[in-house]
Amino acid sequence: MIYSCTPCYDIFIDIANNLYCSMTGNHQVLKKSLNISSYTYETVAGVPGVTGSTARYLYNPYGIFVDTNFDLYVADCSNNRIQFFPLNQFDGTTLVGSTVPGTITLSCPTDVKLDADKYLFIVNTNNHRIIGSGPNGFRCIIGCSGSGAGSNTLNTPWSMSFDSAGNIYVTDLANNRIQKFILLYNKSRKFVKLIRIYFTTFYNHSTFLQYSKNSHRNNLETGWNYVCR
Repeated sequence: MIYSCTPCYDIFIDIANNLYCSMTGNHQVLKKSLNISSYTYETVAGVPGVTGSTARYLYNPYGIFVDTNFDLYVADCSNNRIQFFPLNQFDGTTLVGSTVPGTITLSCPTDVKLDADKYLFIVNTNNHRIIGSGPNGFRCIIGCSGSGAGSNTLNTPWSMSFDSAGNIYVTDLANNRIQKFILLYNKSRKFVKLIRIYFTTFYNHSTFLQYSKNSHRNNLETGWNYVCR
């Protein structure tokens, strides 16, 4: 698909069958069509091999998301921000971070998602929490009391996904587990993201999830080597 000397830490496939790859060590995001057999690809965000904090640059990008308009969202870890790149635009806009009034301060975000209502959700790794947006702006929704191994805490969360019901699944890296958080509806069936969060540990066994910094080149999702035995 894409051959490179640096690891691809996250991938995303858009509705047109284009593959995106977050090249963290090279500070760029690549794009390749899966409808053609060549190995050609293009840079759609960041300047290859160069770090920076201005609109055109990234600094250790991790999680990526592409919406139905083919706009790109990037968790720009070392710049502590979420960058937004409209289609065919190389200068990004900071959506979330300390430089954007009315948002929230981040510390190494490693994943970003949009839900069905186009609200942003962010894995704020170094603060051990999940950030969500809504009609009233951004706020912490999971892990709001600091790091830990309890039912309402995380320790170095790394990535997240939604299922078809809107529940959230989190890779809780330092706790060696995957967490499921069930979000409830109110009586009118309108989605209220902060009513309550239930907790389930899906996998929490040392022989199932292990991570190794020395083997991170073998994993496309997070940059860590998860081993299932």
